[in-house]
Amino acid sequence: MLTDTLLDFFVETRQHTETICQPLEIEDYVVQPVVDVSPPKWHLGHTTWFFEEFLLKPYAKDYRLFDEHFAFVFNSYYESVGKRVVRTDRGNMSRPSVKKVYAYRSYVNEAIRALFSAVQAKELHQILEIGIHHEKQHQELLLTDIKYILGNNPLLPAYTPDFLEHPTESHEQLWISMEEGLYGVGYLGDGFCYDNELGRHQVYLNGYSISNKLVTNGEFMAFIENGGYTTHGYWHAEGWDWVRQNQISAPMYWHSIDGEWFHYTALGLQKIDPNTPVAHISYFEAFAYAQSKGLRLPTEFEWEAAQSHFPWGNRWEWTESAYLPYPNYRKADGALGEYNGKFMVNQKVLRGGSVATSSQHTRPTYRNFFQTHLRWQFTGLRLAK
Repeated sequence: MLTDTLLDFFVETRQHTETICQPLEIEDYVVQPVVDVSPPKWHLGHTTWFFEEFLLKPYAKDYRLFDEHFAFVFNSYYESVGKRVVRTDRGNMSRPSVKKVYAYRSYVNEAIRALFSAVQAKELHQILEIGIHHEKQHQELLLTDIKYILGNNPLLPAYTPDFLEHPTESHEQLWISMEEGLYGVGYLGDGFCYDNELGRHQVYLNGYSISNKLVTNGEFMAFIENGGYTTHGYWHAEGWDWVRQNQISAPMYWHSIDGEWFHYTALGLQKIDPNTPVAHISYFEAFAYAQSKGLRLPTEFEWEAAQSHFPWGNRWEWTESAYLPYPNYRKADGALGEYNGKFMVNQKVLRGGSVATSSQHTRPTYRNFFQTHLRWQFTGLRLAK
C-alpha cells in the first residue's frame, strides 16, 4: 500500500508550491526577463504535467487529459516525450490563464489520489517520489525566478517578509584540516536520492584545509574595492571575457548608491549586511575571489569528506569539480533517463543547498550543477587550501 507518509509528502509539496506564489500579483505570473528564468505560471503547470505524463498517462485506467495541448506547453527538455514550446517563448503565453493552470493542478492532484487508491506497485511509488522531489527543485527555482522577475522590475518591489535570505554565520572562522587518505563519496542508504549521486566509491585526497565559514559580503566588498573586477590575473580567460562583455562589477542584485552597497532582497532594496554570506555569484567570480586570496575552491569530494565539520545549507557552494558521472553510472531507460545524465558536460558542481532549497531536499551527497556564468541562484563560496 502507498504509505500515508508518502501521500502526505505529495500533498504538502503541492500545497507549498502554491504558497510560494501567494504573494504574487496576477501580472507577475507570466514574466520571463531572460531565458534562464521561467514564468511562475509555467512552473505551476510543468510540475503538474510531470505527474500527468509519467504516472497518470501510463498507469491510470481511462485517464482523460485535462487539456491535450498542455504536454506541448509544459514539457521542459524531455526530447523523448515530444515537441514543446521553445524555452525563450514561455513568457509569451498569456494563455492558458493562471486560473486554468490552478484548475489543472487540482485535477491532477485528485487523479493521483485516485490512482494510488486503485493501484499499488513499487515502480509507481518510485516515480511519485521522483515527481515530489522534482517539484521541490522547482520550488527553489520558483523563489529564485520570482526574485529575478521582481529584482529586474524598475520599482524593485518587495516579494514577502517571510523569506529569510541572509542569515549570519556567527561562529568563529577556522580552518579544518583533513588528512591525506581514502574517503567514501556518493549516496549510501535506502532513502531518496538522484541517480547522479549513486555509484558510491572511494577517492584519494591529498591533505587539505577547508574553511568552516562561507565568504561574507564584507569580504567580497573588499575584493571589489581592491580591484577584483579589474585585475585580469585573478580570472580564467573565459571569465575575464564574461566580465568585460557584460560589464560585471559586483554580484547580481548589488547596487552602489552614494558610496554604499545595497542589494535587492525579498524585502525590496536593502543595505547590505557585511557579516552575511555573499550570494548570487558565478563560478567565475568565486574562482577569481579565491585567486585574489592565494587560495582555491574545494573539489566536490573535499567538500563531501569535510561537510560534517561545518554548517552548510545557506548557499549553494561552487566547487572546483566538473559535473561528471560517478563510476558505473548508467542513465535510466526512457524519458526519466534525461533527468540528469545528458547535462554532464560544461557544468560545475555545487554542494550544500541554499536558503531557497525546500525542506527534506538536501543531503551531503546532493550534486547540484550549473554553467559557470550563472548566478541567479543563491550561490556562494567556501575557501580551501
